[in-house]
Amino acid sequence: MTIIHECEQGTEEWKRARCGVITASMFSTIRAKVGMPNEQQQIYINCLLAGQTEKAAMEKAGYKSAPKADCIKKAVAGEKVGEWSDAAKNYAFRLACERIAGEPLDGDQFETFAMRRGRALEEQCRLRHEAEIKTIVDLAGFVTTEDNKFGCSADSLIGEHGGAEYKAFYAPEKVRPVLAEDDWGDILDQVQGCMWITGRKWWEMCLYFPALASVGKDFTRKRILRDDNYIESLEADLMEFETLVSEWQELLMQKPQQQAAA
Repeated sequence: MTIIHECEQGTEEWKRARCGVITASMFSTIRAKVGMPNEQQQIYINCLLAGQTEKAAMEKAGYKSAPKADCIKKAVAGEKVGEWSDAAKNYAFRLACERIAGEPLDGDQFETFAMRRGRALEEQCRLRHEAEIKTIVDLAGFVTTEDNKFGCSADSLIGEHGGAEYKAFYAPEKVRPVLAEDDWGDILDQVQGCMWITGRKWWEMCLYFPALASVGKDFTRKRILRDDNYIESLEADLMEFETLVSEWQELLMQKPQQQAAA
């Protein structure tokens, strides 16, 4: 069961709804652990775990000699691989503080040009989306799980089974992968996370880039279907992160020990 908080994004009501909640926009940051195997190393690890010989694993992964990385040794031994990034740790600490305070920490927040631009263009993106799918979309505000630990700012909900995420990127390094390579990058964690939280079956990623309106590429849309295997892996990582937030919360709530008099 999910809870829909009907509020406009960016308002005080929206900020309060997100207070202490692990949000979908941060899922990719949470999952970007440091010290993880790269693609080549993972192929080598998978081969060894599948029972292949070291020589066969090296050939499959393209190694001329056996790799010695610590992450490989840990993975093959069945040990935990990867550590939380500083960004993830800081986010967990922030959430713990918000849960204790019962209010959002806005003191260190500022609005970037990209944030202002995105909010200003979101309505135009929504209108283009509605025109293309010939359906009126519903504004959702903020959606949380029943336990209020995870949430997402759903840009729109469509019918009973769909939703959408609107992006108004302007930086070439953000726009180029989408338009030239159909690579939406870290948005996938957010989108699959939205489907996990809302229970929806599909989600549409929409890019609005007015600079290319003259060549008909100002609006790009891609529908992503719910991937339960992806979501299972995502959920496992998020539950582990929730444990980190809870640990910080418990630590911060401990009474300080009195120092003995000299």
